[in-house]
Amino acid sequence: MKILVVDDEDKIRNIVRMYFTKEGFGIEEAANGKQALEKIKTEKFDLIILDIMMPDIDGWTVCREVRARSSVPIIMLTAKGEEVDRIVGLEMGADDYVVKPFSPRELLARVKAVLRRTARSPVNGENKENINAGTKVSVEINPETRSVTVCGQPVSLTVKEFDLIYHMSRHPGRAHTRDELLQEVWGFDYYGDTRTVDTHINRLRDKLNKVPGSPDIIRTIWGVGYKFEVVE
Repeated sequence: MKILVVDDEDKIRNIVRMYFTKEGFGIEEAANGKQALEKIKTEKFDLIILDIMMPDIDGWTVCREVRARSSVPIIMLTAKGEEVDRIVGLEMGADDYVVKPFSPRELLARVKAVLRRTARSPVNGENKENINAGTKVSVEINPETRSVTVCGQPVSLTVKEFDLIYHMSRHPGRAHTRDELLQEVWGFDYYGDTRTVDTHINRLRDKLNKVPGSPDIIRTIWGVGYKFEVVE
């Protein structure tokens, strides 16, 4: 698999390259956000390791640009103790984060966990039927193409956003706890907490609600979690 490592520190890029190459990964490097965006436009990557604090174009901007055109998994590197960086990164569509300073072994574990979760996406399961939510307003979810359309308009979702709506749509009307969604969508080996679910649900809702006439198909169940509701 091919991974892009984006960090302005030569030492970090060298350590990641040496450690991950031994594990059989192909590594491309970018020393700043501009180089990263140029590589992303011309090459295909299986995952991106992205530092937040970089000169010129920071990691947040790169993440936002990537998410505008791709659902490739992103792991962000954040400064120690900077919780706001982690929250902003998740809100922009990052799949996970690692706090600096980190050990190469920890980063490798995170990378493998994210790639496993991506491989366990619903499209790889046995259930591949289209799901149509409602009769008055059309919301179509296609696991084969991993696409969602609302009122005939396509909605661009990240890997986890699609996995969330697909998982809940297969159990309409059922209340899902945050812990359940973490286990079913992110996997038992996920390092984050339940706030990750809230962040991704909010992003998913925002994208769905941008379509004129979009129904409120994801409801909050206070004290429990969320449910997918068919619009009759």
